[in-house]
Amino acid sequence: MNGGTAIEVVLVHGIRTSATMWRAQVEYLEGLGYRVTAVDLPGHGTRMTETFTLSGALETIDTAVRDATGPVLLVGHSMGGLLCTAYVGGETAPPVAGFVAASCTAFPRGAALATYRALAGTFNSLPDKGMWLTKQMLAATLPDETRADFGAGGYALAAQDTALRSLAALDLRTALTRIMVPTWFVNGQYDQLRVSEKVFVKLVPGSELIVVPRATHLVSAMRPAAFNAALRLAIATLERDLAATDVAAESSA
Repeated sequence: MNGGTAIEVVLVHGIRTSATMWRAQVEYLEGLGYRVTAVDLPGHGTRMTETFTLSGALETIDTAVRDATGPVLLVGHSMGGLLCTAYVGGETAPPVAGFVAASCTAFPRGAALATYRALAGTFNSLPDKGMWLTKQMLAATLPDETRADFGAGGYALAAQDTALRSLAALDLRTALTRIMVPTWFVNGQYDQLRVSEKVFVKLVPGSELIVVPRATHLVSAMRPAAFNAALRLAIATLERDLAATDVAAESSA
């Protein structure tokens, strides 16, 4: 860790799941001595009874970032990554030192969003709301050590359509052009949301794209060691930059 200025990590989950999806990352980062905060967005996890709103979700992210006592690496997955993109690229830059956007390089609008909403609606119309199919999919794709993490906080089925519909209001293209902190886009090789990854990288100056082989949309749970390595790279880069800033400040004093 860097001198007296330790990086802190804020983790923002995707749709339907909760903070529990990050268990492997929390364990890894805390094992290295970093402070980690994994939030629950409105309508998800411990806040399942709340109504999901964009303002409430962005406020949740902002509170976690501002409660940190050190420079923040903000990490978002899927819907959480889109929300974090809008947050980091807001009109007024928030106090974020670096950003990892996972499985979220697609603009949530048009035919793609309509198809996703229709699919979600079909699942919700099933007698068990698609839980049997969900469990079969997780059993087939996730390793034993992370398989239970995605659903451990419950599934936010009631919030799903509201959350998806609200994402269309985000002006992500503008937000991406405003991001001026070190940024890493992390996608699984077989993630359907890779469709605009080249556009996202082009719009964020100096950003990097990391594609994890043999991984799908749930990259952090499917290949936790690879995803953790991407987080370690981001943290090491921020620590290097902070150390260089400290040296420059001492030299000019």
